Amino acid sequence: MRGRASRIGLTGGIGSGKSTFGALLQKRGAALVDSDQIARQVTGPGGAAIAAIAQRFGPEFVDDTGALDRGRMRELAYSAPDARTALEAIVHPLVSLHSSQQAQAAEDAGTRVIVFDVPLLVESGRWVQRLDAVIVIDCPPAVQIQRVMSRSGLNQSTVEAILAAQSPRNIRRASADIVVHNGDNCTLADLQKMAEQVATRLGL
Repeated sequence: MRGRASRIGLTGGIGSGKSTFGALLQKRGAALVDSDQIARQVTGPGGAAIAAIAQRFGPEFVDDTGALDRGRMRELAYSAPDARTALEAIVHPLVSLHSSQQAQAAEDAGTRVIVFDVPLLVESGRWVQRLDAVIVIDCPPAVQIQRVMSRSGLNQSTVEAILAAQSPRNIRRASADIVVHNGDNCTLADLQKMAEQVATRLGL
């Protein structure tokens, strides 16, 4: 009888390099369940969350393609915590459902390690009991801000507001079984080497 797959949480603040690290583990044979990608799907054109978003926030929060107007929602969510909570109440159950379905499919296919890429893993409080271990990609806030501004075009105050809504760095690290340091001087080759070490530790 095949044993249960290991379930590993992967998290880190915005701009930490978490998604890159997840992709490196996937190359080593892990199944990757990306909650951000699922959230984009359910809030994309005709996604499962769109009708509820339009009902709760108004049709102006749905763009011409039938997707969530992310810019408008970002402005509202970071200025009004109640709005962010309401959006999460719509999106998170759908993300959880799709995550569970993807994980089950991976386990049925014989995958030994399932990695759940969850940006707000520490903040949610509902993931820890589902996981065998947590990997945190650690990065100084100043580096995060520069990375996000460079890749997204968001201004500094917007990025700082996003960071403020996430767990402090020390709290995130305290939740980790494995900490991967991806600071300003860390190259892609360095990150690949660390991913290899973590993959071996996970049995990949």
